[in-house]
Amino acid sequence: MTTNQHETQQDRKNAFAPLIVDVAVPLGSYYVFKDAFGMSTFAALAWSSVVPAVRTVWSLVKERRTNGLAGLILVVNVVGLLLSFVSGDPRLMLAKDGGVSSAIAIGILVSVALGKPMMTAGLKPFLVKGDAAREAAWERLIGGRAKGSVAFLRAERAFSVVWGVALLAECVLRVVGAYTVPVDTMVWLGSVVMVVAIGVGVVVSGGLAAEPMARMISAEVAAGVGAQGEARGETQGQTRVVVEGHGAVALAAAGR
Repeated sequence: MTTNQHETQQDRKNAFAPLIVDVAVPLGSYYVFKDAFGMSTFAALAWSSVVPAVRTVWSLVKERRTNGLAGLILVVNVVGLLLSFVSGDPRLMLAKDGGVSSAIAIGILVSVALGKPMMTAGLKPFLVKGDAAREAAWERLIGGRAKGSVAFLRAERAFSVVWGVALLAECVLRVVGAYTVPVDTMVWLGSVVMVVAIGVGVVVSGGLAAEPMARMISAEVAAGVGAQGEARGETQGQTRVVVEGHGAVALAAAGR
C-alpha cells in the first residue's frame, strides 16, 4: 500500500469518527445493555448516555464549543429517561413515542436558528469521502472563502431544516394517530410513519441540499486545481523570463 493510499484511508476513518463516537457508540451500547445484559430501559438509557454526556461537557469546557451530535443524542436519551416514567393509558404510551422525534426535531431546528446546523456533522463525511482535496474544498466553501460559499451555506442550512421538519411532522402524526386511530392499528402504523418520515427526509434533503452541495464541492475542487495550474504556469513563465534575461546579459557581455 502506498503512502497516499494509507493517508486516504486514514482521512476516511477520521471523517466518520464523529458519527461512530457520537451516534453509533451510544445507540449500540443501549441495545447491548438492554438486550445482552438484560438491563431495564431506564438503566440502559442512563448508561448509554455516559459517552455523549462526557463528549458534550468536554467540548464546552475544553474546546469552548457545543458538540452537536453528542448533545443531540444526550437530549434524546434524557427525553427517553423522562418518558420511561410514563405508563398506564395505552394511547399515552403510543403518543410518547413521538416525544423522542420532537426532541430531535426541535434540537435540529434550534441549531439552524443559532447558525450551527446540527446535521452538518453527519453529512460532511458522505460528501468529503475522506478525500483531502474535497476536504479542502469543503472548508473553503463553508468558511466563506469560495465563490459558491453563499449557495453552499444556504444548502447546508436547508439540509438540517428538512430533517427537522420531517421529524417534527412524524411526531405530530404519531400523537394525532395515538388519539384518533385504534390502538391495535397504531401499534404498527407508528413504525410505518417513522419509516416514511425518514424516507421523505432522505429524498428531499438529498435533492434539495446534499446533491447540490456535492456538485459545488466537485466544482470547487476543479477550480482549485485550475488555480494551482495557473500559479505553476506563472511561476514557470517568470523563471523563463529570468533565465532568458540572464542569457541576454551574458550575450551582451560577450559581444563587448
